[in-house]
Amino acid sequence: MIEVVDLTKAYGAMRAVSGLTFDVKPGQVTGFLGHNGAGKSTTMRVILGLHAPTSGKALINGVRKRDLQDPMREVGAMLDATEVQGGRSAFDHLQALAHAGGIARRRVVQVLEEVGLAGAARKRIAGFSQGMRQRLGIAAALLGDPGVLILDEPVNGLDPDGIRWLRALLRSLAAQGRTVLLSSHLMTEMSLTADRLIIIGNGRLIEDTTTAGLLARFQGDVLVRSPHAARLARALETAGATVRHTQNPATSAADDPATPSTSPSRAEEELLVTGLSAAAVGDVALASGCAVHELAPRQVSLEDAFMELTQ
Repeated sequence: MIEVVDLTKAYGAMRAVSGLTFDVKPGQVTGFLGHNGAGKSTTMRVILGLHAPTSGKALINGVRKRDLQDPMREVGAMLDATEVQGGRSAFDHLQALAHAGGIARRRVVQVLEEVGLAGAARKRIAGFSQGMRQRLGIAAALLGDPGVLILDEPVNGLDPDGIRWLRALLRSLAAQGRTVLLSSHLMTEMSLTADRLIIIGNGRLIEDTTTAGLLARFQGDVLVRSPHAARLARALETAGATVRHTQNPATSAADDPATPSTSPSRAEEELLVTGLSAAAVGDVALASGCAVHELAPRQVSLEDAFMELTQ
């Protein structure tokens, strides 16, 4: 696992990370979120021993990265997929890394197949697209078959097929009991991939929670479609809800209580209701004698929750 304990990293008078503490546990994908400049990349670099902490500590499997007995087999990382020698082929790049880590040649062939680059193994990296470079960086991170994986923005440059492939890969690695720390600005993809979220801002911890738990804390609105929209809106507001019309209010005979609800000429309108659950909205509609043709709770997106937390 990864342990970050009271970590502070300062560059002169500027603190990139300040008193940060969190754990990344095996068996799940942990998303690492924050705006640009929040301290995510700095934290990852300290975890990987590329930067020394000003105070506090960052441990992998209980020790600092430099004290790992077999680092390539314990932790794999990709921080910047562009930092490669363009004149080499993909195979030669991975073979050089494998040689340094005492890893067999057959593992190079295996990871190239795993990331979908077997057909480009002998091509020069300089001719690779950004997506191919990302796949190569992921291959390098997987080379030692490590138990801990740290990836910074791995989705960048991947096409939809590549994004789905990476999502399945990360979730399968976590299911094997590995520790996966993933940084990304793509909130929709993070909500589909991450089991747990670490959210930081200005170098400090904001949230350490499950993805499902975070979304459950933010109540979404309820969409209601009714031929008695105006009357229902008044009843909902009386019950304490906030109601927004998604169309220009349409006056119809159906808003008159004396008009039979079966009138074929009635107009329908959509309402967005906040402050009441879908069940409560249904109860208000029943009590006020308003027919409801659609009643749908709408969950807050991870992007909305993230923006509210970090504002």
